[in-house]
Amino acid sequence: MGEENATGGASSAGRKGAVREDFGTLQDGTAVDRWTIENGRTRLSVLSYGGVVQSLEIPDRHGRRANVSLGFADLDSYVANSPYFGALIGRYGNRIARGAFTLDGTTYQLPVNDGPNSLHGGDKGFDKHVWSVEPFRKGADVGLTLRRVSPDGEMGYPGTLTVRVDYTLTAAGDFRIDYQATTDKATVVNLTNHTYYNLAGEGSGSVYGHRLEIAAARYTPVDKTLIPTGELAKVAGTPFDFRRAKEIGRDIREAHQQVLYGQGIDHNFVLDKGITSRPEHVLTVTEPESGRVMRIATTEPGVQFYTGNFLTGAFAGTSGRVYRQGDAFALETQHFPDSPNQPSFPSTVLRPGQTYRSTTVHSFSTR
Repeated sequence: MGEENATGGASSAGRKGAVREDFGTLQDGTAVDRWTIENGRTRLSVLSYGGVVQSLEIPDRHGRRANVSLGFADLDSYVANSPYFGALIGRYGNRIARGAFTLDGTTYQLPVNDGPNSLHGGDKGFDKHVWSVEPFRKGADVGLTLRRVSPDGEMGYPGTLTVRVDYTLTAAGDFRIDYQATTDKATVVNLTNHTYYNLAGEGSGSVYGHRLEIAAARYTPVDKTLIPTGELAKVAGTPFDFRRAKEIGRDIREAHQQVLYGQGIDHNFVLDKGITSRPEHVLTVTEPESGRVMRIATTEPGVQFYTGNFLTGAFAGTSGRVYRQGDAFALETQHFPDSPNQPSFPSTVLRPGQTYRSTTVHSFSTR
């Protein structure tokens, strides 16, 4: 694969320019690039296809860097097999019941691609499009700006949606994602990123020994198709209580109806802080063996915690190792699933003249 340094080489120690490489070609002839940026002790590789986080490398307590995100080594695998590994999700992250919603008296029908429901924007969501990518520097930070215009009616959604997403590595090595969108017609928007994490290193086995703490006293129970019932249920006394740090796998085998529905945990947690104008800390994940710690701060009111329940061992990732159930987790900061059909949930409606904004920051350290 050819490569070039798109920003003129390293500007200072630990802060390097963006490197672009050819990553293959789609069947229609569209070229796909891989961009790599580095800052502090963090290195990030992103594909123009789907805005995919293909690799996120952070050090352990001994300074040894490893990729902690699941993914593939080639484009064909992303096209054929990917369960949203590392992808930008839109227009609507998570599920919409029966693939339909009504807005201002008009009912919109979306593709049904997850049982009876629409998931992650439909069968050709933002994760399956090529984005324009441009590197940037801002002070001591380096990053990539991804842009895409989603036309009116794409996947059934109303309005032409103009989207910008900034992936930034700060001088401290934090990974920050800023989302922004505008529309020319009333629509619904819920953007997120679907990176699968294993802080012991991609392909290293189960994440059930990771310790997780989430500042959420409630979660949204679901029906058997994983659509929220509308209740904001207390986590107390359930496997969903992560208010104090505990191992991800500690209660995951409990015979709780919600765990049975999800074949593990695949639920939206209602963050205690609600919607905020600036990112606030909401959760911490610790991997005891490597000492890696990831803290997440967000402006969003919810986070979908998913324990890799549907990783079946059907394919291998970037390490060449097979991914099986429980070999990763995802923490998708978001508004709640099915909000367009749940008036009591925070609204996801975006109107002309408004700007959708959302920010999530992943901070890394060791202990």
